[in-house]
Amino acid sequence: MPITKSNTNSIKKTDLLSLTLPQMQQWLVERGEPSFRAKQLFSWLYQRLVTDFSAMTNLPQSLRSQLAQEASIGPMIVRSEQHSKDDRTRKILLELDDGKLIESVLMLYPPIGESSVRATVCVSTQAGCAFGCTFCATGQMGFDRHLTAGEIVAQVLFFARELRDAPWSAKGDREGRPYYTQNESKRAEYSRGDPRGRPYSSAPIDHITNIVLMGMGEPLHNYDNVLQALRILNNLDGFNLGARHMTVSTVGLVPAIRKLSQEPLQVNLAISLHAPTDELRSQTMPINKKYPLEELLAACKDYIAATGRQVTFEYVLLAGVNDTAAHAHLLGELLVPLKQFAHVNCIPVNATSADYKSPSGESIRAFRNILFEHGVSNSVRAERGDDIAAACGQLRTRFEKNRNQQ
Repeated sequence: MPITKSNTNSIKKTDLLSLTLPQMQQWLVERGEPSFRAKQLFSWLYQRLVTDFSAMTNLPQSLRSQLAQEASIGPMIVRSEQHSKDDRTRKILLELDDGKLIESVLMLYPPIGESSVRATVCVSTQAGCAFGCTFCATGQMGFDRHLTAGEIVAQVLFFARELRDAPWSAKGDREGRPYYTQNESKRAEYSRGDPRGRPYSSAPIDHITNIVLMGMGEPLHNYDNVLQALRILNNLDGFNLGARHMTVSTVGLVPAIRKLSQEPLQVNLAISLHAPTDELRSQTMPINKKYPLEELLAACKDYIAATGRQVTFEYVLLAGVNDTAAHAHLLGELLVPLKQFAHVNCIPVNATSADYKSPSGESIRAFRNILFEHGVSNSVRAERGDDIAAACGQLRTRFEKNRNQQ
Protein backbone atom coordinates (compact mmCIF):
# COMPACT_ATOMS: atom_id res chain seq x y z
CA MET A 1 0.00 0.00 0.00
CA PRO A 2 1.45 3.41 -0.92
CA ILE A 3 2.71 5.38 2.07
CA THR A 4 4.57 8.59 2.55
CA LYS A 5 7.99 8.99 4.14
CA SER A 6 8.00 7.99 7.80
CA ASN A 7 10.29 7.21 10.69
CA THR A 8 10.25 4.83 13.61
CA ASN A 9 8.85 7.45 15.99
CA SER A 10 5.73 8.29 14.01
CA ILE A 11 2.73 6.54 12.54
CA LYS A 12 3.15 5.73 8.88
CA LYS A 13 0.77 7.98 7.01
CA THR A 14 -0.99 6.75 3.90
CA ASP A 15 -1.29 9.26 1.07
CA LEU A 16 -4.96 8.90 0.18
CA LEU A 17 -4.37 10.34 -3.29
CA SER A 18 -2.41 7.19 -4.14
CA LEU A 19 -5.42 4.92 -3.53
CA THR A 20 -8.03 3.81 -6.03
CA LEU A 21 -11.60 3.60 -4.76
CA PRO A 22 -11.42 -0.18 -4.11
CA GLN A 23 -8.10 0.30 -2.27
CA MET A 24 -9.63 3.06 -0.17
CA GLN A 25 -12.59 0.81 0.65
CA GLN A 26 -10.19 -1.90 1.82
CA TRP A 27 -8.15 0.62 3.83
CA LEU A 28 -11.24 1.79 5.69
CA VAL A 29 -12.66 -1.70 6.29
CA GLU A 30 -9.32 -2.70 7.84
CA ARG A 31 -9.92 0.13 10.33
CA GLY A 32 -13.42 -0.99 11.22
CA GLU A 33 -15.28 1.43 8.96
CA PRO A 34 -18.04 0.51 6.48
CA SER A 35 -16.88 0.46 2.86
CA PHE A 36 -19.42 3.11 1.79
CA ARG A 37 -17.31 5.71 3.61
CA ALA A 38 -14.80 5.43 0.76
CA LYS A 39 -17.19 7.05 -1.71
CA GLN A 40 -17.84 9.85 0.76
CA LEU A 41 -14.11 10.35 1.20
CA PHE A 42 -13.56 10.21 -2.57
CA SER A 43 -16.18 12.91 -3.02
CA TRP A 44 -14.46 15.19 -0.50
CA LEU A 45 -11.06 14.68 -2.13
CA TYR A 46 -11.94 14.85 -5.82
CA GLN A 47 -15.25 16.69 -6.15
CA ARG A 48 -15.11 19.17 -3.28
CA LEU A 49 -11.29 19.25 -3.42
CA VAL A 50 -10.81 19.62 0.32
CA THR A 51 -7.41 19.30 2.00
CA ASP A 52 -8.57 19.31 5.62
CA PHE A 53 -10.10 16.20 7.20
CA SER A 54 -11.98 18.34 9.73
CA ALA A 55 -14.03 19.81 6.85
CA MET A 56 -15.44 16.38 5.90
CA THR A 57 -18.61 16.94 7.89
CA ASN A 58 -20.55 13.82 6.84
CA LEU A 59 -17.81 11.59 8.26
CA PRO A 60 -17.94 10.68 11.97
CA GLN A 61 -15.68 12.75 14.19
CA SER A 62 -13.85 9.59 15.26
CA LEU A 63 -13.00 8.79 11.63
CA ARG A 64 -11.90 12.34 10.92
CA SER A 65 -9.54 12.18 13.88
CA GLN A 66 -8.20 8.82 12.74
CA LEU A 67 -7.64 10.15 9.22
CA ALA A 68 -5.67 13.09 10.60
CA GLN A 69 -3.44 10.68 12.50
CA GLU A 70 -2.96 7.98 9.85
CA ALA A 71 -3.49 9.63 6.45
CA SER A 72 -2.38 12.58 4.37
CA ILE A 73 -3.60 14.33 1.22
CA GLY A 74 -0.75 14.66 -1.27
CA PRO A 75 1.86 16.19 1.04
CA MET A 76 3.95 18.74 -0.87
CA ILE A 77 5.03 22.36 -0.58
CA VAL A 78 4.72 25.02 -3.28
CA ARG A 79 8.18 26.60 -3.51
CA SER A 80 7.42 28.93 -6.43
CA GLU A 81 4.42 29.91 -8.52
CA GLN A 82 4.68 32.04 -11.64
CA HIS A 83 2.08 33.36 -14.08
CA SER A 84 2.82 34.44 -17.64
CA LYS A 85 2.02 38.03 -18.59
CA ASP A 86 -1.16 36.97 -20.38
CA ASP A 87 -2.10 34.64 -17.46
CA ARG A 88 -2.63 31.74 -19.85
CA THR A 89 0.32 29.78 -18.45
CA ARG A 90 0.91 29.17 -14.76
CA LYS A 91 3.80 27.17 -13.39
CA ILE A 92 4.47 25.78 -9.95
CA LEU A 93 7.61 24.31 -8.39
CA LEU A 94 6.69 21.68 -5.80
CA GLU A 95 8.85 20.22 -3.07
CA LEU A 96 7.93 16.63 -2.30
CA ASP A 97 7.94 14.95 1.08
CA ASP A 98 11.61 13.92 0.69
CA GLY A 99 12.81 17.31 -0.58
CA LYS A 100 12.83 16.44 -4.29
CA LEU A 101 11.61 19.20 -6.63
CA ILE A 102 9.19 18.83 -9.53
CA GLU A 103 7.31 21.20 -11.83
CA SER A 104 3.74 21.34 -13.05
CA VAL A 105 2.09 23.73 -15.52
CA LEU A 106 -1.47 24.90 -16.11
CA MET A 107 -2.16 25.99 -19.70
CA LEU A 108 -5.36 27.93 -20.38
CA TYR A 109 -6.76 28.05 -23.91
CA PRO A 110 -9.48 30.42 -25.12
CA PRO A 111 -12.19 29.02 -27.38
CA ILE A 112 -10.99 29.16 -30.99
CA GLY A 113 -13.32 28.44 -33.88
CA GLU A 114 -15.88 25.96 -32.64
CA SER A 115 -13.70 24.56 -29.85
CA SER A 116 -14.50 25.38 -26.24
CA VAL A 117 -12.26 26.89 -23.59
CA ARG A 118 -9.74 24.40 -22.13
CA ALA A 119 -7.70 24.11 -18.97
CA THR A 120 -4.86 21.61 -19.39
CA VAL A 121 -2.40 20.50 -16.71
CA CYS A 122 1.04 19.40 -17.85
CA VAL A 123 1.99 16.80 -15.25
CA SER A 124 5.38 15.51 -14.09
CA THR A 125 5.74 11.77 -13.48
CA GLN A 126 9.33 11.59 -12.19
CA ALA A 127 11.80 13.77 -10.34
CA GLY A 128 14.38 14.17 -13.08
CA CYS A 129 14.62 11.81 -16.04
CA ALA A 130 16.85 8.88 -16.98
CA PHE A 131 16.74 9.28 -20.77
CA GLY A 132 18.97 12.28 -21.41
CA CYS A 133 17.39 13.95 -24.45
CA THR A 134 19.80 16.76 -25.31
CA PHE A 135 17.18 19.45 -25.96
CA CYS A 136 15.31 18.86 -22.68
CA ALA A 137 16.23 20.66 -19.45
CA THR A 138 14.92 17.74 -17.38
CA GLY A 139 16.90 15.23 -19.41
CA GLN A 140 20.06 17.15 -18.64
CA MET A 141 19.62 16.95 -14.85
CA GLY A 142 19.57 13.15 -14.44
CA PHE A 143 17.14 10.83 -12.67
CA ASP A 144 16.17 11.09 -8.99
CA ARG A 145 13.12 8.84 -8.54
CA HIS A 146 9.65 7.87 -9.69
CA LEU A 147 6.69 9.85 -8.40
CA THR A 148 3.97 8.00 -6.54
CA ALA A 149 0.46 7.92 -7.95
CA GLY A 150 -0.56 10.40 -5.26
CA GLU A 151 2.20 12.85 -6.20
CA ILE A 152 0.99 12.73 -9.80
CA VAL A 153 -2.65 13.21 -8.83
CA ALA A 154 -1.82 16.05 -6.42
CA GLN A 155 -0.48 18.23 -9.25
CA VAL A 156 -3.84 18.10 -11.02
CA LEU A 157 -5.78 18.80 -7.84
CA PHE A 158 -3.65 21.85 -7.02
CA PHE A 159 -4.71 23.60 -10.22
CA ALA A 160 -8.27 22.27 -9.92
CA ARG A 161 -8.55 24.09 -6.59
CA GLU A 162 -7.01 27.23 -8.05
CA LEU A 163 -9.55 27.35 -10.90
CA ARG A 164 -12.45 26.54 -8.60
CA ASP A 165 -11.52 29.44 -6.33
CA ALA A 166 -10.78 31.86 -9.19
CA PRO A 167 -12.38 30.81 -12.52
CA TRP A 168 -10.57 32.04 -15.62
CA SER A 169 -12.09 33.92 -18.57
CA ALA A 170 -10.43 34.43 -21.94
CA LYS A 171 -10.45 38.09 -22.85
CA GLY A 172 -11.77 39.12 -26.24
CA ASP A 173 -9.48 39.82 -29.18
CA ARG A 174 -9.95 43.30 -30.66
CA GLU A 175 -7.79 42.43 -33.69
CA GLY A 176 -10.54 40.42 -35.32
CA ARG A 177 -9.23 37.00 -34.25
CA PRO A 178 -12.31 35.24 -32.91
CA TYR A 179 -12.58 33.06 -29.84
CA TYR A 180 -16.13 31.86 -30.28
CA THR A 181 -16.79 31.15 -33.93
CA GLN A 182 -15.49 30.89 -37.46
CA ASN A 183 -18.67 32.51 -38.81
CA GLU A 184 -17.68 35.84 -40.41
CA SER A 185 -20.67 37.88 -39.22
CA LYS A 186 -20.31 36.58 -35.66
CA ARG A 187 -16.57 37.21 -35.81
CA ALA A 188 -17.11 40.83 -36.87
CA GLU A 189 -19.69 41.33 -34.13
CA TYR A 190 -17.38 39.81 -31.53
CA SER A 191 -14.36 41.88 -32.57
CA ARG A 192 -16.37 45.10 -32.08
CA GLY A 193 -16.90 44.24 -28.41
CA ASP A 194 -19.90 45.01 -26.27
CA PRO A 195 -22.09 48.15 -26.68
CA ARG A 196 -19.59 50.16 -24.63
CA GLY A 197 -16.68 49.10 -26.82
CA ARG A 198 -15.16 46.66 -24.35
CA PRO A 199 -13.94 43.29 -25.69
CA TYR A 200 -16.09 40.31 -24.87
CA SER A 201 -14.80 37.54 -22.63
CA SER A 202 -15.41 33.81 -22.78
CA ALA A 203 -17.56 32.10 -20.18
CA PRO A 204 -15.46 31.44 -17.06
CA ILE A 205 -13.89 28.02 -16.70
CA ASP A 206 -13.65 26.62 -13.19
CA HIS A 207 -12.38 23.06 -13.73
CA ILE A 208 -9.62 21.06 -15.39
CA THR A 209 -10.58 19.74 -18.83
CA ASN A 210 -7.40 17.91 -19.92
CA ILE A 211 -4.12 16.54 -18.61
CA VAL A 212 -0.95 15.78 -20.56
CA LEU A 213 1.83 13.72 -19.03
CA MET A 214 4.57 15.76 -20.67
CA GLY A 215 6.24 17.34 -17.66
CA MET A 216 9.38 16.12 -15.94
CA GLY A 217 10.20 12.45 -16.44
CA GLU A 218 9.27 9.58 -18.76
CA PRO A 219 5.72 8.41 -17.94
CA LEU A 220 6.08 4.88 -19.28
CA HIS A 221 9.25 4.38 -17.25
CA ASN A 222 6.98 4.85 -14.20
CA TYR A 223 4.25 2.72 -15.74
CA ASP A 224 2.42 1.30 -12.72
CA ASN A 225 2.19 4.55 -10.77
CA VAL A 226 1.16 6.50 -13.88
CA LEU A 227 -1.66 4.09 -14.72
CA GLN A 228 -2.76 4.09 -11.09
CA ALA A 229 -2.97 7.90 -11.13
CA LEU A 230 -4.93 7.94 -14.39
CA ARG A 231 -7.44 5.40 -13.06
CA ILE A 232 -7.91 7.50 -9.92
CA LEU A 233 -8.53 10.69 -11.93
CA ASN A 234 -10.86 8.83 -14.32
CA ASN A 235 -13.09 7.37 -11.58
CA LEU A 236 -16.75 8.37 -11.96
CA ASP A 237 -17.19 8.76 -8.20
CA GLY A 238 -14.23 11.13 -7.98
CA PHE A 239 -12.53 13.56 -10.32
CA ASN A 240 -14.29 11.98 -13.33
CA LEU A 241 -11.89 13.16 -16.03
CA GLY A 242 -12.52 11.29 -19.28
CA ALA A 243 -9.70 9.05 -20.48
CA ARG A 244 -9.84 10.67 -23.92
CA HIS A 245 -8.89 13.93 -22.21
CA MET A 246 -5.64 12.37 -20.94
CA THR A 247 -2.47 12.11 -23.02
CA VAL A 248 0.56 9.99 -22.15
CA SER A 249 3.83 10.98 -23.80
CA THR A 250 6.84 8.70 -24.22
CA VAL A 251 10.32 8.86 -25.71
CA GLY A 252 9.57 5.50 -27.29
CA LEU A 253 9.68 2.65 -24.76
CA VAL A 254 8.50 -0.06 -27.14
CA PRO A 255 7.45 -2.77 -24.64
CA ALA A 256 5.49 -0.25 -22.57
CA ILE A 257 3.71 1.08 -25.69
CA ARG A 258 2.51 -2.42 -26.47
CA LYS A 259 1.46 -2.90 -22.84
CA LEU A 260 -0.46 0.37 -22.90
CA SER A 261 -2.33 -0.75 -26.02
CA GLN A 262 -3.91 -3.56 -23.97
CA GLU A 263 -5.17 -1.31 -21.18
CA PRO A 264 -8.94 -0.75 -21.00
CA LEU A 265 -8.31 2.94 -20.21
CA GLN A 266 -8.61 4.77 -23.54
CA VAL A 267 -5.98 7.45 -23.05
CA ASN A 268 -4.19 9.22 -25.92
CA LEU A 269 -0.61 8.36 -26.87
CA ALA A 270 2.05 10.85 -27.92
CA ILE A 271 5.49 9.80 -29.17
CA SER A 272 8.48 12.12 -28.74
CA LEU A 273 9.96 11.60 -32.20
CA HIS A 274 12.01 14.71 -33.03
CA ALA A 275 13.98 13.21 -35.94
CA PRO A 276 13.13 11.26 -39.11
CA THR A 277 16.29 9.08 -39.22
CA ASP A 278 18.02 6.78 -36.74
CA GLU A 279 21.32 8.60 -37.13
CA LEU A 280 19.87 12.00 -36.23
CA ARG A 281 17.50 10.71 -33.57
CA SER A 282 20.28 8.87 -31.77
CA GLN A 283 22.27 12.11 -31.54
CA THR A 284 19.54 13.90 -29.58
CA MET A 285 17.66 10.95 -28.01
CA PRO A 286 19.88 8.15 -26.67
CA ILE A 287 16.87 5.81 -26.28
CA ASN A 288 16.85 5.43 -30.07
CA LYS A 289 19.93 3.20 -29.85
CA LYS A 290 17.89 0.66 -27.87
CA TYR A 291 14.60 1.10 -29.73
CA PRO A 292 15.35 2.41 -33.26
CA LEU A 293 12.71 3.87 -35.52
CA GLU A 294 11.77 0.60 -37.21
CA GLU A 295 10.91 -0.99 -33.86
CA LEU A 296 9.18 2.15 -32.63
CA LEU A 297 6.98 2.47 -35.72
CA ALA A 298 6.13 -1.25 -35.53
CA ALA A 299 4.96 -0.75 -31.95
CA CYS A 300 2.88 2.25 -33.05
CA LYS A 301 1.25 0.14 -35.76
CA ASP A 302 0.42 -2.52 -33.19
CA TYR A 303 -0.99 0.16 -30.88
CA ILE A 304 -3.19 1.55 -33.65
CA ALA A 305 -4.39 -1.94 -34.60
CA ALA A 306 -5.28 -2.74 -30.98
CA THR A 307 -6.94 0.57 -30.09
CA GLY A 308 -8.09 2.21 -33.33
CA ARG A 309 -6.77 5.51 -31.94
CA GLN A 310 -4.57 8.13 -33.59
CA VAL A 311 -0.98 8.57 -32.40
CA THR A 312 0.49 12.06 -32.03
CA PHE A 313 4.16 12.45 -32.91
CA GLU A 314 5.82 15.29 -31.03
CA TYR A 315 8.52 16.95 -33.14
CA VAL A 316 10.65 19.63 -31.48
CA LEU A 317 11.97 21.88 -34.25
CA LEU A 318 15.67 22.68 -33.81
CA ALA A 319 16.92 25.34 -36.21
CA GLY A 320 19.54 23.90 -38.54
CA VAL A 321 19.34 20.45 -36.96
CA ASN A 322 16.05 18.76 -37.92
CA ASP A 323 13.92 21.45 -39.59
CA THR A 324 14.98 21.46 -43.25
CA ALA A 325 12.86 20.56 -46.26
CA ALA A 326 14.79 17.30 -46.55
CA HIS A 327 13.93 16.42 -42.96
CA ALA A 328 10.26 17.22 -43.60
CA HIS A 329 10.18 14.91 -46.65
CA LEU A 330 11.83 12.10 -44.67
CA LEU A 331 9.36 12.56 -41.83
CA GLY A 332 6.42 12.49 -44.23
CA GLU A 333 7.69 9.29 -45.84
CA LEU A 334 8.21 7.71 -42.42
CA LEU A 335 4.64 8.37 -41.26
CA VAL A 336 2.68 7.92 -44.47
CA PRO A 337 2.14 4.18 -43.78
CA LEU A 338 0.17 5.11 -40.64
CA LYS A 339 -2.27 7.10 -42.81
CA GLN A 340 -4.90 9.05 -40.86
CA PHE A 341 -3.69 7.56 -37.58
CA ALA A 342 -0.59 9.77 -37.46
CA HIS A 343 -0.57 13.44 -36.47
CA VAL A 344 2.57 15.56 -36.07
CA ASN A 345 2.72 18.27 -33.41
CA CYS A 346 5.47 20.70 -34.46
CA ILE A 347 7.04 22.35 -31.40
CA PRO A 348 9.46 25.28 -31.69
CA VAL A 349 12.20 24.51 -29.15
CA ASN A 350 12.42 26.39 -25.87
CA ALA A 351 15.88 27.69 -25.04
CA THR A 352 17.80 25.41 -22.65
CA SER A 353 21.40 25.06 -21.64
CA ALA A 354 21.98 23.02 -24.79
CA ASP A 355 21.61 26.32 -26.67
CA TYR A 356 19.33 25.14 -29.47
CA LYS A 357 17.46 27.80 -31.43
CA SER A 358 13.92 27.88 -32.72
CA PRO A 359 13.33 28.09 -36.50
CA SER A 360 11.73 31.14 -38.06
CA GLY A 361 8.01 31.27 -38.68
CA GLU A 362 8.65 30.91 -42.40
CA SER A 363 10.73 27.76 -41.86
CA ILE A 364 8.01 26.25 -39.68
CA ARG A 365 5.33 26.93 -42.29
CA ALA A 366 7.48 25.40 -45.03
CA PHE A 367 8.11 22.31 -42.90
CA ARG A 368 4.40 21.86 -42.22
CA ASN A 369 3.42 22.35 -45.86
CA ILE A 370 5.72 19.52 -46.92
CA LEU A 371 4.07 17.23 -44.37
CA PHE A 372 0.68 18.21 -45.79
CA GLU A 373 1.97 17.32 -49.27
CA HIS A 374 2.65 13.82 -47.96
CA GLY A 375 -0.87 13.64 -46.53
CA VAL A 376 0.34 13.82 -42.91
CA SER A 377 -1.87 15.96 -40.67
CA ASN A 378 0.01 18.35 -38.43
CA SER A 379 -0.27 21.38 -36.18
CA VAL A 380 2.12 23.76 -34.45
CA ARG A 381 2.19 24.23 -30.71
CA ALA A 382 2.03 27.88 -29.75
CA GLU A 383 4.95 29.04 -27.63
CA ARG A 384 3.68 29.54 -24.11
CA GLY A 385 5.15 30.87 -20.89
CA ASP A 386 8.57 31.86 -22.17
CA ASP A 387 8.59 34.67 -19.60
CA ILE A 388 8.23 32.15 -16.76
CA ALA A 389 10.57 29.36 -17.98
CA ALA A 390 7.61 27.09 -18.72
CA ALA A 391 9.53 24.30 -20.46
CA CYS A 392 9.86 21.31 -18.13
CA GLY A 393 12.91 21.44 -15.89
CA GLN A 394 13.73 25.12 -16.42
CA LEU A 395 12.16 26.49 -13.24
CA ARG A 396 13.72 23.79 -11.06
CA THR A 397 17.14 24.43 -12.59
CA ARG A 398 16.80 28.16 -11.93
CA PHE A 399 15.53 27.63 -8.38
CA GLU A 400 18.35 25.24 -7.44
CA LYS A 401 20.97 27.56 -8.93
CA ASN A 402 19.67 30.48 -6.87
CA ARG A 403 19.48 28.34 -3.73
CA ASN A 404 23.06 27.15 -4.15
CA GLN A 405 24.26 30.75 -4.48
CA GLN A 406 22.68 31.80 -1.20
